Amino acid sequence: MKVVPLTKITIITENLLRDRIVALIRKHGATGYTATKVEGEGSRGVRASDWEGRNDRIETLVSAEVAEAIIEDLNDNYFEDFAVIAWLSEVNVLRGTKFIS
Repeated sequence: MKVVPLTKITIITENLLRDRIVALIRKHGATGYTATKVEGEGSRGVRASDWEGRNDRIETLVSAEVAEAIIEDLNDNYFEDFAVIAWLSEVNVLRGTKFIS
């Protein structure tokens, strides 16, 4: 079985941005994503509350080029004004061709 090198993007975002972030990653060619509810504490303190809801963790596997485009779009539209953080991880994926459009 062939292993394919891909980039995993992990995005933690406030719940109100979930659909917009998913649309952004799909716009750039991601073939899918995984989203889960998360909570935690960062530089801005504890964010999850009953009113705001938990944050969302959205992950996708993409090529390095697509990852760069997604990160640039996040930077241009969300990082400055919203509680959003993202990081990249280089991963080796079995059946990785499923994630390349």
